[in-house]
Amino acid sequence: MILIRMKDRCHNVLNKYLSGESIDYRQVIALFLPILIDQAFLVGLSLVNTAMISSSGVAAISAVSMVDSLNLFLINVFVALATGGTVVVAQYKGSGNDKMVSKAAAASLTAVTLAALALSLVVLLFYHPILKFLFGTADPEVFSHAGTYLVGSGLSYLGIAFKEAVSGALRGIGRTRVTLGLSLVMNLSYVLLNILFVHFMEMGVMGLSVAVNISRYLAAACALFYLLRLDTSLRIRLKDLMDWNMAMFKKIMFIGLPFASEQLFFNGGKMLTQIYIVSLGTYAIATNAISSVFAMFLQIPAIALSTALVTVVGQCIGKRNIQDARKFTKSFLWLASGSLVVTGLILLPFFKPLVGLFRPPAEIMDELYLIMLVNMLAQIPLWPISFLLPGALRAAGDSRFTSIASMLTMWLFRVVLGYVFGITLNYGVLGVWAAMQLEWGVRGAIFLWRYRGDRWYKHRLIEPASGK
Repeated sequence: MILIRMKDRCHNVLNKYLSGESIDYRQVIALFLPILIDQAFLVGLSLVNTAMISSSGVAAISAVSMVDSLNLFLINVFVALATGGTVVVAQYKGSGNDKMVSKAAAASLTAVTLAALALSLVVLLFYHPILKFLFGTADPEVFSHAGTYLVGSGLSYLGIAFKEAVSGALRGIGRTRVTLGLSLVMNLSYVLLNILFVHFMEMGVMGLSVAVNISRYLAAACALFYLLRLDTSLRIRLKDLMDWNMAMFKKIMFIGLPFASEQLFFNGGKMLTQIYIVSLGTYAIATNAISSVFAMFLQIPAIALSTALVTVVGQCIGKRNIQDARKFTKSFLWLASGSLVVTGLILLPFFKPLVGLFRPPAEIMDELYLIMLVNMLAQIPLWPISFLLPGALRAAGDSRFTSIASMLTMWLFRVVLGYVFGITLNYGVLGVWAAMQLEWGVRGAIFLWRYRGDRWYKHRLIEPASGK
């Protein structure tokens, strides 16, 4: 009897906060759980790989950390375009226009693949000047490792771009179990290959580069096989990928290009703060790298909620149900803050064992703990409004405003204050992180103001279902 009452009470709560006319809580949970598992594997395997490469020395982990910040800068360009595809696909799905769902998905795959090819060529042709400009003050050993890893990463962009584009389209229609499968193929194979190349064959950074290419192209091959042989929802054929649908490109670019520009400027600012940190020495680079991994662990459920919300709000907007879009956004914001509290309480007792995986020098342990504690407390109120909320606005087509706001706050607050706090006032890595958290607060306040108005959902991105 007690169990029945608890079940009914749970059903009523979920129905109240996570159900609407557009989608109910069962669909939301089915969408969210695979994304959560995917994100947990992604971050967990990143931790394993970072810890594994640390066995090659502080220079190796510093080089991988530096290049990964550049990789994030570049990869987020075509991830942003894939997000544009997710929004358009989700809105067509919500409107019931299945024919246009297929066309939007095909156009997204083509656009993202072409963008990745262009970025890959730029990196491979100019990798040395790029590294010299960004990290010229690094130690020679760190610089050498960074060159090897950047070339290897550049070769792999096409593989991860295609996989991300397919995943983005599938998320738009709610098929997150398939995206989870593709992610597991890529990340598990990456870890196994790292164990082989880095641990057993002792290939160091070169082994890491070989592993990342094999795993990403394996995932891309699996994604292509699924689309052409197994998929029954998107109905994409090989010739559809060769069809340049300019009208659909424009819709995807309306969302994707401002987001891509935001990612370039946003991650460009992060790259600049990385340069500040490089100038502080190898220990500072290692401190920042390990702190970043802890931050990713804290954000696992929150990032999964943010990713799921794009599909949920996109489908609500496709049905022109603004009340549902607002309701789900508000519920997800509270869930994200709650999840950050829970993950923080879980991780705090395991600080020393987790840090031990990286074999850090004793000199940086106190600073690592302080950064983790301050970041954990700051993220609870600030992360959801500065990262999850703009995803909801973007899913409604309000990409230009969110991108401009993000770029301005990044450069006016995080970059400038990062230099003032970290270098001028000599607070080091802690100062750079403090500036970042202050910027979250400013950006989040702007997005809350936008969300309370009505301009964010008045964009007309797609045609109604009757126009198919």
